[in-house]
Amino acid sequence: MFTKIGEMAEMIPIVEPDAKCRVVNNLFVHNPKLEGIAVAGAGIPPALVMRSRFYQLLGTQYGYNLYMGRPVSLVMNSHPLVVQYEEPITEVSIQAMNRAEEELYDGVLVAQEEVLYGFVSIRRLLLEVADIRAEMAVFMNALTGLPGNRIIDDRLQQSANQKHFSVLYIDLDHFKSYNDSYGFKMGDSLIQATAALLREQFSGQGSFLGHIGGDDFIAILNHHDYQGPCSKVIEGFEQIKQSFYNAEDLKNNFVKGESRSGGYGAIPLVSISIAVVTNQKGDFQSMDQIVDEATRMKRICKSHPGSICYAN
Repeated sequence: MFTKIGEMAEMIPIVEPDAKCRVVNNLFVHNPKLEGIAVAGAGIPPALVMRSRFYQLLGTQYGYNLYMGRPVSLVMNSHPLVVQYEEPITEVSIQAMNRAEEELYDGVLVAQEEVLYGFVSIRRLLLEVADIRAEMAVFMNALTGLPGNRIIDDRLQQSANQKHFSVLYIDLDHFKSYNDSYGFKMGDSLIQATAALLREQFSGQGSFLGHIGGDDFIAILNHHDYQGPCSKVIEGFEQIKQSFYNAEDLKNNFVKGESRSGGYGAIPLVSISIAVVTNQKGDFQSMDQIVDEATRMKRICKSHPGSICYAN
C-alpha cells in the first residue's frame, strides 16, 4: 500500500505552452484512457489540461474552429494542484477536496525537486485513501480512534533512527479506583477527554499520538521541545478532571476504594504522569532500549504524587 503521493504517480505527456490544441487533441485521441496532459516550459509553473474540460471547450458552437489551431495555453488550467513527491496521500486528498467545485475532479500533478514527476487521477487518489482508511481502522483504538499498538511499534522503531526524538509515555494514576467508584462509562469518558486533550498538543507536524490501551498513551516527537506541551497537558488535565468528580470527592481530594495492595481506604484523585525519554544525552540502538528506559522513567513518575512530567 502506498503512503506517499509520488509512489502512485503515473507519467503523462508533457507539451509546451505554445503547442497547438490539435496536438493535445491527437494525444487524447490516440490515448483513450489518458485523463490529463501536463503543460510545462521554461520559467512557468506546471499547468494541466484535463480531457473532460478540453472537449467541453471544443464542443461549444465555435469551439473547434476557435481553439484547434491556437496554443494550448488558452485552455489549460494555469493553477492546478501541484504537490511534492513525499507528501502523504491522505493530506493530498484533503487539499484536493478543498479546491473549487469546478476543479474537484481534476487530477493532481506531482513534482520532485522542482521537476515535474507525474500525475495522479482523483479517482485513483480517493480509492487509495479509502484503502488506507480501511486498513488503518483495523489498527486504531476503538474508544479514542487513535493509532494502536501495531502502528505505535512501527513509529517507535523509526524513532530509534531519528537524529532527534522525544518519546512520552502518558498514563493516568489511580484510574482503576476512579473506574471502581464512578463506573466504566464515566471511566471511558475520562479516557476520551484525556485523548482529546493530548490531541491538542500532539497532533501537529512532527508529532505522533497513539493509544496503547486503557489509560496508557504515547506521544512521539521528532524534536526535544516537549516541556511546553507537557505543561499544558498537565494544566489542562487538572482542569478537566474537576468535571468528573462529585463535589464531596473534590472537597475531600480523595475517593474511597481498594488500593493496589488490596486494602480499602482513601485513594487520591486521578492524576496524569508523563515519562519522557529523549536522545539528548545518549543514543538508543533499538525500540526495546527506548521502551526499557521509558519503563524506568515511568516508575520514577509513579513514586511522586500528583500530575508530573519527568525526563531522563
